[in-house]
Amino acid sequence: MSDFEAIYTAYFDRVFAFLMRIVRNREIAEELTQETFFQAYKSFHKYNGNCELFTWLCAIAKNVYLKYLKKQRH
Repeated sequence: MSDFEAIYTAYFDRVFAFLMRIVRNREIAEELTQETFFQAYKSFHKYNGNCELFTWLCAIAKNVYLKYLKKQRH
């Protein structure tokens, strides 16, 4: 768990900034950032190191955002 806490601390601001550029809404970006790290925590065992950790987190953030959009349409 402490390894993931270090990742959370190191990358939270960058993932949040990535999502802010997309959604342009602080509250939504905060929620999506939290969901991104939750999904990353659940899937961390799948991270194989073939890409930068930030790239992996941004891919999760993008998918979280797309899921959010889909939910908003319905």
